Amino acid sequence: MRKTLTTIAILLAMTAPLSAETLDGQQTYDLLFKEGTLTPVSKDMALRYNREVSNSLKPDAAERDTGSIVLSFEEKAATMALLQFQQDGKKRGLGSFPASVGNPMIMYFYETVVRDMAEAAGGSPFYIRNRVKESLIRPTEPVVGEAEVNGETVSTQTVRLYPFANDPNRAQMKGFGDLELTVTMSEDVPGWYLSLEALAQGEGDTPVYHSEIDFTALEASE
Repeated sequence: MRKTLTTIAILLAMTAPLSAETLDGQQTYDLLFKEGTLTPVSKDMALRYNREVSNSLKPDAAERDTGSIVLSFEEKAATMALLQFQQDGKKRGLGSFPASVGNPMIMYFYETVVRDMAEAAGGSPFYIRNRVKESLIRPTEPVVGEAEVNGETVSTQTVRLYPFANDPNRAQMKGFGDLELTVTMSEDVPGWYLSLEALAQGEGDTPVYHSEIDFTALEASE
């Protein structure tokens, strides 16, 4: 079940198109991987995200992967963004990335979904990753909406992707053939990404797989 955060609540259904025209593949990619999103963030601050995972095929993996992800900056030059996973008082580094390029949370999101699907449904992670990459450059029509973040209403843009919608192997994917990837972004959210969600509903009432990453706070870096 999706966790409801007190700091983030979607207020309005996102039904109006962002523009009169569908974005082409390059425009879709540029929106999802927007550059310079970390530039306005003070380098003595950190971005905190909550990740909640459910996985009916691999419950232990879901428990392993539910926790907080903290994005901070390298102490000296502050040119690198550092990701750290935190759970039950334990901390684990997830890598460092050039801060000038953009927020690496989008790559963390997609890579964890690829890994989780390969673990749960089987199949080649290379094949899964390639299908996901292809979906990032397909034409799409973003929708606009509003969300409440820390008591303030902000404008949002949302892109939904379906990597395996027409895949010839979807019947063998144990429910992941219906995988939906949803990215909600806002200029008013530090780091650009408000939420990143992956959902494979499957045929039952309980999803086969659900992963949601929500921005929760801009806080002083430890």
